[in-house]
Amino acid sequence: MEADEYRKLAEVEDQMWYFAALHGHLERSLRNGGGMERPGQGLDAGCGTGGFLRTIRARFPDWRWQGLDYEPLAVELARQRSGTQIVQGSVEQLPYADGEFDAVTSADVLYHVDDDIRALQEFHRVLRPGGMVVINVPAYMWLWSYHDVAVHSRRRYGRTEVQRKLADAGFAEIHTTFWNMLPLPLVVARRKLWPAPKSASDVHVFSPRVEAAFRWMMRREDSWLRQGRSLPAGSSILAVARRASHTRSPTKLD
Repeated sequence: MEADEYRKLAEVEDQMWYFAALHGHLERSLRNGGGMERPGQGLDAGCGTGGFLRTIRARFPDWRWQGLDYEPLAVELARQRSGTQIVQGSVEQLPYADGEFDAVTSADVLYHVDDDIRALQEFHRVLRPGGMVVINVPAYMWLWSYHDVAVHSRRRYGRTEVQRKLADAGFAEIHTTFWNMLPLPLVVARRKLWPAPKSASDVHVFSPRVEAAFRWMMRREDSWLRQGRSLPAGSSILAVARRASHTRSPTKLD
């Protein structure tokens, strides 16, 4: 992304409804996966400006978390904001040993990289057997817009595509869901029907009333997902999978 987008992200990440919901989904997925009650090692691959690292370190103080990002400015901002170890590097060639981590998170990263399968294979490699990966990606190529251009997207995803790529990378126990379903009509109108905004991307804090409305919608979706259900549509896709603890068996895709 452009330097201005990273600075904008650092300014709004702790306030904007989208990041509050995203970080909540990542945290819930880690908790539901089990094993978070004992000490472990976690990696936020493509950590951006460090907002999620700050959240997850506070939630799981017995875990040792670190981050990685490709952009030097993001690394600098993440170090300042998270107070943890941040490494400059590529998710397509992680500078870590095999089986080094118990969990890997990667939120809104894969759609930026040239070879997303290679990145998923790297996540698989650095996880211990039985370790968990949680990723988030934007949905629907037909939703491509000015926002994707501004943040240097390379692709958007379908749910089946995410499942297939995780399976091809060696992951098992794959579960996916859309989210951002309730705001989807507004997202479509903003990005496909209305003129592009002067602010380039959609990363910004809205008025208090609008922020409250989006947060209400996110609470409704969260209550549904907490029951172990999935959503049939949305502008984002959340995926959870594991590195098998034994010889890989055929993966059942939902």
